[in-house]
Amino acid sequence: MLAPHATAEPPPTPGASTAAAAPGADELTPVEVPAPTEKALRYYEGNMRLWAFHVAWSILVPAAIFFSGLSARIRDLARRIGRGWLPTVAIYLVLYLGLNAALDLPFDYYAGFVRQHAYGMSNQTFAKWLTDLVLGLGVDMLGAAAFGWVPFLLLARSPRRWWLYVAILWVPFLFFVVLIKPIWIDPLFNTFGPMKDPALERSILDLASRAGIEGGRVFEVAKRVDTNAMNAYVTGLGGTKRIVLWDTLIAGLGERELLVVMGHEMGHYVLGHVLRTILLSSLVMLLGLFLVDRVGRAVLAKFASRAGVHDLADVASVPLLALLIAVNGLLLGPIAMAYSRHQEHEADRFALDLTHANHSAGMAFAKLQRENLGNPRPGPIYTFFRASHPSIGDRIDFSNAYHPWADR
Repeated sequence: MLAPHATAEPPPTPGASTAAAAPGADELTPVEVPAPTEKALRYYEGNMRLWAFHVAWSILVPAAIFFSGLSARIRDLARRIGRGWLPTVAIYLVLYLGLNAALDLPFDYYAGFVRQHAYGMSNQTFAKWLTDLVLGLGVDMLGAAAFGWVPFLLLARSPRRWWLYVAILWVPFLFFVVLIKPIWIDPLFNTFGPMKDPALERSILDLASRAGIEGGRVFEVAKRVDTNAMNAYVTGLGGTKRIVLWDTLIAGLGERELLVVMGHEMGHYVLGHVLRTILLSSLVMLLGLFLVDRVGRAVLAKFASRAGVHDLADVASVPLLALLIAVNGLLLGPIAMAYSRHQEHEADRFALDLTHANHSAGMAFAKLQRENLGNPRPGPIYTFFRASHPSIGDRIDFSNAYHPWADR
C-alpha cells in the first residue's frame, strides 16, 4: 500500500451474488515460490546496508547540527531576516531543510540514481531525477513553512501537554493530506491520464462496483519514464477518489493477474484501512512525542549552553527533535510495520474473496518479485524493522492455500 485509502461500504461476503464465479481448475493450480536471482539477492543485501547507513546518518547529522551550535546560529540568521516569531520559524525550517538536502545529496544520488540504474530499476534521466528531487524539497519546504509553526506554538503555550495536542491535530492533518495529494502533489511528479485500454478500464470499474466502490475514476500513470518496477493503488477521499495503475503494471501482468492486484488495492479502500492507519499513526505519535518531550528536556538541561538552545519551544531545537524522533522510529516503527503487514494480508484475502483467482494472484506476486528484484524470504531484521507487507513467499503460499469457496 503506497498511499492511504479511504473507507467505503463493507466488503462483499464470500460466496454472495456479487462474488466472482467459481474458479476453474487452472485457478486452483498452485504457484511455486520462485527462488531469488543472484542479482536480486545482491540488491536486497545492498539495500539493507544502505538502510543501516541511513538510520545512523539520520541520527548523527541532526546531532552534529544541534550540539555544535549550528542550529542556534541558523535560528539567529532566521531571526535577523524574519524580524518576527512566525517568519523566524518559517525561515529557519526552510534553511534547515535546505541544509539537510545538501548533506543528503551524495547519498540520494547514489541510492536513488546511480544504484537504481546499475540494477536496471530506473529509466530516469539525470535531469528528471534532479527535477523530482528539487520538487520534493520544494513541497517539503512549503509544507514546513505553512504548518511547521503549529508544534512550536503549542510548545510555547502548553509546554507540558504539547505532545498530546500535536497527536490530536495529526488526525485531521493526515486526512487533509490524503484529500489533496492526488490532485495537488502527485501530478507534480507523474503524468496521469485516462486508461489507454477501454476494455480493461471497464473490467476494473466492474470489479470496483462488485467491491462496493462507486464513483471512482481510473488513471494510468506514465511510470516507464522513471522505473521498470510495477505498482497500483487506490487513493483520495470523496471527489479526489481514484484508482491508479502504473503503465509498467499494465504491460507486465495479464488481465486476470492485474485484476487481482486491483482487488487487493480496493480491499484497502473498502476495509477502511486509511482510518485505522491514521488512528494507529496518531497513537504511535502520541507515545513517541511523549518520549521526545521527556528525553528532550533532559538533554536541554545538560547541554543547553553548549547548543545555544534552552527551550524545546525554540525553533532551534528542531535537530534535537529530529534525532529523537529517528530513535523513536527504531523503537516504535516495528509496531506500525506489524500492523501494516496485517492490513496487507487482509487486503490479499479480500482480493481472493472478490476474484477467486488464486493462481493469477500467485503469478502476479511472482512477476512482481522478478520485476522489483524482490527477495521472497527476507531475513528477520528486514521483517521486523522494514517490512510493511508480508513476504512475497508468504503471499504466494496464502494464494495457494486460501480458497474456502472451492472447499465447500
